[in-house]
Amino acid sequence: SSEEAPPATQNFIIPKKEIHTVPDMGKWKRSQAYADYIGFILTLNEGVKGKKLTFEYKVSEMWNEVHEEKEQAAKQNVSCDECIPLPRAGHYAPEAIEKLVALLNTLDRWIDETPPVDQPSRFGNKAYRTWYAKLDEEAENLVATVVPTHLAAAVPEVAVYLKESVGNSTRIDYGTGHEAAFAAFLCCLCKIGVLRVDDQIAIVFKVFNRYLEVMRKLQKTYRMEPAGSQGVWGLDDFQFLPFIWGSSQLIDHPYLEPRHFVDEKAVNENHKDYMFLECILFITEMKTGPFAEHSNQLWNISAVPSWSKVNQGLIRMYKAECLEKFPVIQHFKFGSLLPIHPVTSG
Repeated sequence: SSEEAPPATQNFIIPKKEIHTVPDMGKWKRSQAYADYIGFILTLNEGVKGKKLTFEYKVSEMWNEVHEEKEQAAKQNVSCDECIPLPRAGHYAPEAIEKLVALLNTLDRWIDETPPVDQPSRFGNKAYRTWYAKLDEEAENLVATVVPTHLAAAVPEVAVYLKESVGNSTRIDYGTGHEAAFAAFLCCLCKIGVLRVDDQIAIVFKVFNRYLEVMRKLQKTYRMEPAGSQGVWGLDDFQFLPFIWGSSQLIDHPYLEPRHFVDEKAVNENHKDYMFLECILFITEMKTGPFAEHSNQLWNISAVPSWSKVNQGLIRMYKAECLEKFPVIQHFKFGSLLPIHPVTSG
């Protein structure tokens, strides 16, 4: 499972592409990488079910004092049932989460330091290439701030996924394949034990949500093109995972139903708590005209009766439209942590 840290003898390797032709897709679907990747997505999907984005922060603010209280109780051999129960394994908002947020804050600051240049074409501002070159150069140093020194050998392998997660510097585009590389980056950090599956809420609400904010800023600042967009027939020009995890957050909500996300008032009042509504807000900021026309798929989804049906449908759609599409997966890279070899049973 992704909770187990690899043995110290693990040979880390620089990930590379393995899916070169459409027939190779079978190799991908049978791979350990695919099983681990989808398993990771679904574990996080379960972890955030029914929880607001603001949920985690309240818990982690209390983390230190509660932890001390537990420690005291443990020293005195007192059962600590009255203490606020901590999430599984009493392990929460650890340093790695804070360091990942700091890493993303650095990427954000570099956008401010690299303003768009004047150019004839409206889209694909070339200043993005300058920004990307900085990340390309610094990626291993950034990842080294998150990974403890005894795991330093993993840094070059893990850093590849970070570099792949922010768009393509030749085409100045961004799409679900880049988003998948960021999820793969987080999955690798779990596999080497830097993150724990117990951190699942913080992984989505703190780290992935901060990643989304930075990606939106990149998309806006440099007018990035959507990679392989299906236009109005796709779910969204740029993202997919926040719709999956965001719909899970809304399962069994006391009053917000899928039909409400096309209602401007409901979105404005609740977007800070729910990733799904934050995505809708960004779409309405970026696009003009009737929602049903510019985001037809989402419009159709708003007619689904329950969030759990939306969530199940989006997981199916993600597999079909992203993970089983050669144009997306041909760019995916495989190493020792996300290997191309077939699933080993056990």
